[in-house]
Amino acid sequence: MFGLAPRLILTRTLPVFLLALLLVGLVRLQHPVYGDQLPTRSIAFGQAAPGVTDVFKISFTIPKPETLGSLRFQLCAESPLVGQPCTLPTGMVISTANLSAQSGITDFSVSSISGSDIILSRTPGAVVPISVSYTFNNITDANAPGSYFARIQTYASNNATGSSIDYGGLAYALTDAVSVNATVPPYLYFCLGITISGVDCTTADGNYINFGDFSPSVASVASTQMVAGTNADTGYTISANGVTLTSGNNVLPNLVTPDTSRPGTSQFGMNLVANQDPVVGQNPSGLGSGAPVTGYNQANLYKFVPGDVVAGVNLPDEARKYTTSYVANVAKTQAAGVYVSTLTYVALAGF
Repeated sequence: MFGLAPRLILTRTLPVFLLALLLVGLVRLQHPVYGDQLPTRSIAFGQAAPGVTDVFKISFTIPKPETLGSLRFQLCAESPLVGQPCTLPTGMVISTANLSAQSGITDFSVSSISGSDIILSRTPGAVVPISVSYTFNNITDANAPGSYFARIQTYASNNATGSSIDYGGLAYALTDAVSVNATVPPYLYFCLGITISGVDCTTADGNYINFGDFSPSVASVASTQMVAGTNADTGYTISANGVTLTSGNNVLPNLVTPDTSRPGTSQFGMNLVANQDPVVGQNPSGLGSGAPVTGYNQANLYKFVPGDVVAGVNLPDEARKYTTSYVANVAKTQAAGVYVSTLTYVALAGF
């Protein structure tokens, strides 16, 4: 610059031109060229929480045809700008990282991991514009919440030396984990009625059955319905409690073993399935898998032993609807009277 000073005295136009050229040259010397910027680049972490063992994926697009031999990824605490100082964020560990997945250009392998750098290498070769991604597992995130940075550079060499072809910077943030806590309360869903729509207990209606006049020639029948469901590990049981039909000291005998309906023979029993003799009842319905137990699960066979478990399931179950069918028969010699019984159904679940 000192050699140019005398010329500045001889002309008024030349110094401006020469000074402009000199300034342009200085600007270029102060800003190294790293190649073209990589478009559509991104970095994604599996958890992005301080101090956790994590996985991250870097994605970007090779913007033009080029010879590609290596990739350099940097994880930095300071800046995303290539050429600026880069130190690994405090607490972050990448020395244990593995290349667990790659797409687009898939013949890379880890060449070296040192400081804040991960170098991937391949046999240098021509590539066309393409979207690529590289996933690393078994890294440890920085130990404090905050903003951190990543840098990408591509090289023709297979060891990330020489001038880079393309480059790009990325920023990401770590946040403290949010704990989510909730309790699923234990429940036993149970209701009883003469009729229930579907498995909706709010529609349960009625609690009184009138058989009308008994006849020794025709069976008297009736039915009730109940719905049960639970999230108990051991499921639920339903028991039928009470006594058979009585009128004072006169009794309609209950069937202690399953038997068919026998008009002309005094008997009282029930089951929880659809029957044809006589026609009464329905099979269980609903999403649940609960079922009548032995003794109450065969069509046209009836039984009633007070306190018997009549239905249940041994695991958590969706709501299930049961129809209980009642059959009463009388002998010609059965004593006259108003026969009454009160039955109580009890559902139990173990939590």
